[in-house]
Amino acid sequence: MDRIVECVPNFSEGRDKAVIDNITKSISEVPDVALLDVDPGEATNRTVVTFIGTPDGVKEAAFQAIKTASELIDMSQHSGAHARMGATDVCPFVPVKGVTMDYCVEIAKEVGKRVAEELNIPIYLYEHAATRPERENLATIRKGQYEGLPEKLKAPEWAPDFGEAKFNPESGATVMGAREFLIAYNVNLNTKDRRKATDIALDIREKGRAKRDKNGKIIRDENGKMVKVPGKLKCVKAVGWVIDEYQKAQVSINLTNYHVTSPHIVFETIREEARKRGLRVTGSEIVGLIPLEAMLMAGRYYLQQQGKTTAVPEKELIRVAVESMGLNDVAEFNPDEKIVDYQVKEGGGLMQLVANDFNDELSSDSPAPGGGSVSALMGSLGGALVSMVASLTHSKKGMEELRPRMVEVGTLAQELKDKLAYLVDEDTRAFNNVMSAFRMKKKTDVEKRARKEAIESATKKATQVPFQVADLCFNVLKIAEIVASEGNPNSVSDAGVASEAAFAGLKGARLNVLINLPGIDDEEFCKDMMKKVNTIESKARELNESISKTVQTIIQEL
Repeated sequence: MDRIVECVPNFSEGRDKAVIDNITKSISEVPDVALLDVDPGEATNRTVVTFIGTPDGVKEAAFQAIKTASELIDMSQHSGAHARMGATDVCPFVPVKGVTMDYCVEIAKEVGKRVAEELNIPIYLYEHAATRPERENLATIRKGQYEGLPEKLKAPEWAPDFGEAKFNPESGATVMGAREFLIAYNVNLNTKDRRKATDIALDIREKGRAKRDKNGKIIRDENGKMVKVPGKLKCVKAVGWVIDEYQKAQVSINLTNYHVTSPHIVFETIREEARKRGLRVTGSEIVGLIPLEAMLMAGRYYLQQQGKTTAVPEKELIRVAVESMGLNDVAEFNPDEKIVDYQVKEGGGLMQLVANDFNDELSSDSPAPGGGSVSALMGSLGGALVSMVASLTHSKKGMEELRPRMVEVGTLAQELKDKLAYLVDEDTRAFNNVMSAFRMKKKTDVEKRARKEAIESATKKATQVPFQVADLCFNVLKIAEIVASEGNPNSVSDAGVASEAAFAGLKGARLNVLINLPGIDDEEFCKDMMKKVNTIESKARELNESISKTVQTIIQEL
C-alpha cells in the first residue's frame, strides 16, 4: 500500500470483553485495514485500539467502531480512573506513509461530520485539526468530563465543531483530530543505577530540569513558579528507570514528532551523555511499532557516517539501522513485526516468488501474469542496474567528487525499482478486476448498467497501470544516461543493459495500453492516453539510442 494512515481510538470500556470484541470486530471486518493492538484497562475502564490501513479503509473502520461503541456503551453508567467524555472518547488519525498531516486533518473532519450527522454525537476537533487555539489541547476540551457536558454544551464558546450542541446521554461527545506518530523508544545503559538514567533523561528531554543555585536549591521566579533549564532535544519526553528483567537502567523516551527528533539522534545524544558519566550505551529497543521512514532515516545517517552511499535497498538500510542502534540488545527486532508499514504489506504476490517460480507461473496457460507484469519487471531490473552502477561509482577511488551526484541518482533508482516492482503485481490485479467485472450479473437493466460501468472503470485502470509503467521506465532511462556518461567506466556495459531493459519495459507497457483502448467508450480518455504513451515511446527511443552510442564509445576507449 502506498498510502497508510493509523487510527488510535480510545473507548470507554475496559472490563466487558464482549463489548470490546464487538468494537474490534467492526474494525477487522473493513477491507484494507489491519488491527494492530487492543489494550484494555480495568481500573481506567478504557480500551485503546490501534489499527492502520488505506485512507478509505481507516475512515470506514473508524466510523463503524464509533457506531458500535455508541450502541453498546452507556456513558450514564460509566465510571473509571481515566478522564473521559464519550463512549468513543478520542479518535486521532496519524500519517504513516504517503499522506500528509493536512490530509489526516481532512480525514478527521470527514469522519467527524459523518459521526455527528448519522449518530448524533457532538464532535470536537483537537491537535492539528483544531479550529481554534484553545482546542488544540485534549485536556482542555475534556475538562469537566462527561458529567460536565450538559452545561458545557450550553456555552456558545463550547459549541461542537460538528453536530448540535445537544447532550447525548448514552454516547457523550467525541474528540477527533490528527497528530504525529508517537514512537516509544528505550535506550539501554550498562548500569542498574536509576539516578544516572534519570539524570540523562532530564538533560535530553525538551522540558529539561529544574534550575538550581550553587547550593542545589530550586530557583523560582517572582510568581513562585519553578525556573527550568531546557533540555537538548525537541519533541522528546524522557524518564529514567530500571528494568529488573533486563538487569539494567534505561532512558525511556516518547518521541512526539520523529521528523523533528528521530530515534537515531536520541540514541547518539544519549551515547554522548552516558560517556560524560562514565557509562556506556549497550543498545536500545522500540516499544510497539515504528514507521519505516524513521528506520530508513537512521540507516542513511549511519551509512553517511561511514562514508558509504545511501542509495541501497530498503532492507539494507533497515539492517544498518538495527545494527547501529543495537535494536537487538534486549529482544529481537523483527522488521516484519516492528515496522508499522509492513503490517499491511500485500503478501503472496508475484514479486514474492523466486525467478524460477515466476517464470513457471508466467509460462502457464493463465492469462495473468502476462506482458504487463513482465514490462514492469524489466523496468524494475533496469532501475536496479542503475543503482548498482551508481554505487560502484560512489566507491570508485579517484571519483570521489561524484559521490553526491551518485547518491542522488542511486536513491532515485531505488525508488523507481521499488515502484515498478509493485506494478508487477498491480498489473495482474488490474487484469483480474476486469475479468471480475465481466462476470457480473446482467439479467436486469440495473445489473447491465452496473456491469457496463464496472467494466469501463476496470478497463481504464488496466490501461493506467501500464501507462505508469511506461512513465517510470522513461525515468529509469533518464538516470541510465547519467550513469552511462558520468559513472564508473568499468560498469558502463551495465548502464547500457539498464537502458535496454527499461526501454523494453516501456515498449511492452505501451502495447498493453494500446490493447486496452478499444474496450473503453470514453473517447477523450483514449485519445489522451494514446497521445501520451506514443510521445513517451518516441522520446525514449531517441534516449536509448543516445545511451547506446555513449556506451559503445566508452567501451572502445577502454
